[in-house]
Amino acid sequence: MKTLKILLLPLVLAMLVLSGCSSTGGAKNGGEAGAGSGTGGESGTSTSAAGGGGGWTGSPLEDPNSPLYEKVVYFDFDRSEIRPEYVDTLRAHAEYLVNTPSARVVIEGHCDERGSREYNIALGERRANSVKRFLEAEGVSPAQLDTVSYGEERPVDPGHNEEAWAKNRRAELVYQ
Repeated sequence: MKTLKILLLPLVLAMLVLSGCSSTGGAKNGGEAGAGSGTGGESGTSTSAAGGGGGWTGSPLEDPNSPLYEKVVYFDFDRSEIRPEYVDTLRAHAEYLVNTPSARVVIEGHCDERGSREYNIALGERRANSVKRFLEAEGVSPAQLDTVSYGEERPVDPGHNEEAWAKNRRAELVYQ
């Protein structure tokens, strides 16, 4: 009889552990879409992009189905104006930042290799500040935003053609 109890005990414990895991998973995917997002411990914080969908329990910034997943804004040659196709993405980031006051972002301005180093540093700064002004206009606190310009020093694509240059003309939102 003692041998039977020793054999049954691990089986019963395994069943308890497995049944406990399934109930924990179901509760986690319940109504707390933004809890535990990893952005500073904000409880219940959610944006329209973060709360909308199906089974994602991580940070809305890392959800491939969220507009917050896109953190790069591309610019036309020698320009710093935000193109219309990036307005919705930046509005989603603004909403997230307004609803998550502990979140901070560094906006990095980048350029392609054409132009002098000094000119490209200034252009990268204009691009980063353009994104910063947009976010502030949407209600984001200036204390949540920092800017830096890398000019041409950090290309995504080291190529020397229009395709590569287009990828390098950008501003990136880097959450801290």
